Amino acid sequence: MGVDREGGVRRRPGRAVAYGACGVVLLAGCASMPDSGDLRDVESTPRQDTQVRVFAMPPRDDAAPGEIVQGFLEALTSDDPNYDTARKYLTAAAAQKWRPDRSTTVLADGPSTQPDPKAGGREDSGNLTYTLVGSRVATVDAQQAYSPDHGPYNRNVHLTRDPKSGQWRIDAPPEGVVMGKSDFQRNYTSVNKYYFASNTSAGTTGQPVTVADPVFVRERVDPMTQLVRSLLKGPTSWLKPVVRSSFPTGTELKKGVDSLAPDDQNKLTVPLNARASRVGTAKCTEMATQMLLTLQDLTPTLDAVELQGANGKRLCDFARERGSAKGPEYLYFLDDKHRLVRMADASSSTSVVPVPGALGEGDKPLRSVAVSRDEHDAAGVGYDGKSLYVTSLASGGSLGDPVVHSQGATSDDRLTTPSWDARGDLWVADRDRRDPRLLLLEQGGGRPVEVRTPELSGRIKDVRVAADGVRIALIVEQGDKQSLLVGRIEREEKSGEQPVVSVLELRSATPGLEQVTAMSWSGDSRLVVVGREQDGVQQMRFVQVDGSTPEGPAPAALTGVKAVAASENDRVPLAAYSEDDGIVRLPSGAQWQKIAKEGSAPVYPG
Repeated sequence: MGVDREGGVRRRPGRAVAYGACGVVLLAGCASMPDSGDLRDVESTPRQDTQVRVFAMPPRDDAAPGEIVQGFLEALTSDDPNYDTARKYLTAAAAQKWRPDRSTTVLADGPSTQPDPKAGGREDSGNLTYTLVGSRVATVDAQQAYSPDHGPYNRNVHLTRDPKSGQWRIDAPPEGVVMGKSDFQRNYTSVNKYYFASNTSAGTTGQPVTVADPVFVRERVDPMTQLVRSLLKGPTSWLKPVVRSSFPTGTELKKGVDSLAPDDQNKLTVPLNARASRVGTAKCTEMATQMLLTLQDLTPTLDAVELQGANGKRLCDFARERGSAKGPEYLYFLDDKHRLVRMADASSSTSVVPVPGALGEGDKPLRSVAVSRDEHDAAGVGYDGKSLYVTSLASGGSLGDPVVHSQGATSDDRLTTPSWDARGDLWVADRDRRDPRLLLLEQGGGRPVEVRTPELSGRIKDVRVAADGVRIALIVEQGDKQSLLVGRIEREEKSGEQPVVSVLELRSATPGLEQVTAMSWSGDSRLVVVGREQDGVQQMRFVQVDGSTPEGPAPAALTGVKAVAASENDRVPLAAYSEDDGIVRLPSGAQWQKIAKEGSAPVYPG
């Protein structure tokens, strides 16, 4: 087995990968690559990247029971598409019943094996039991969804010796696949599937809102085809209640299509079965949009997708211009007078000016702010934390009365930093110990809606809503710990009535951190967080919403960080507030740069 490396689940640098000619490595009794000379660290252009595929050898004649168990485990880490080699270590009946796609269990150091004398059986009797032992890190379920896990792993593997051939084989294998963390990192990669938000039909742009649904696919086993099949099957269970797919139920790849690859014009043709053949033009365009967004996350060089019906005729196609994603126009923060100011072109500019309107005039000192995603409006919490104001970012705009008021006894028991979603709705938490609440203001105004949080234990310290409006990140304080939880937003809307809004199925996005002090969305399914492990020092890192760790380096170290700001557009530099250095930014490929010595509360729109 391979040597386990430090770190979590990896992602491709820049999310770029291509699938060229594949080398083949045959390893007798070992399916893992050594750490030294790792070919994945050799940089090349995406179109020239060569993927090395790793295969294990089948069992040799008269192999001992221990060798059979070890060979089976090593075959699980190979790039064999259907695990045909691993099945050769099983009896015929077990090979027929075993379902490797049911789950993948990830262990810290890989499974160790030892005979289990308590289970009975002796080698001369033709029956033996081995125990697989390890420490769980995560599981990937049948939907390819990742979940952090912990605790001991202990499973029995039973072997029997065929009375005719005399060969040992496994007749009771472990459920699914089991492997160590480093083998998981080599074999799997995290990618986003895309669906449409079901209860947020249009954002501020008037377009349907897309939602990322991260899954793990085997990186060197035709990941493009794996991802298409996963997209067609529908969203993962956690996301399903709040998204929709434009593909009709039962849509699959056309029978006989086992592999997909783009042509030399970077266009992919996807033949579908009859279920997709009767859709209208608008629905088909949505289908192609989902397909292209999903596959571009895996293969950024892909330019277009064409969908074909069961008869081979073109249904529709969709292409997207390169570089069409628009980032925020400004970086915003509070200056030394607690006014809202902004800086254009956050990558290089140093020109800072007050925003137009009441929040930039300084009549009401501010503690925290949020700017709507269209950058037309802003919300500000007064310096004492008691009142939330919403106003236009336009010259002559008045502040008006507060839209939310907190009765908390101290500033730490009052309003959190607010957050806007793509619908134009505004979110904020009131930390009043006597009446803690999570509140929603539709279109930034009206009577606040108290959001239901039936699974929440502890008080909310910070709130950030994803651009899609269906996922929310919360820093939750319970006792002496602060955790980052991601929840699903569900809405029940009735004509003429306030909606019933709930945050459900909260799950940890930072299982390794004990104290999370700041966070911001930094991609479609990624956040940047500031925190520390138990007995550790403060650090800044990227995390995925499912609790996995993205591939690539963490941001450069920065001391005394109190707030961090990021954009869903990953070309926009990180910004932060440091007690030591004030407002700073991190351009791509550079170190942290000072923007303003006196300032606080940096934010991008959202």
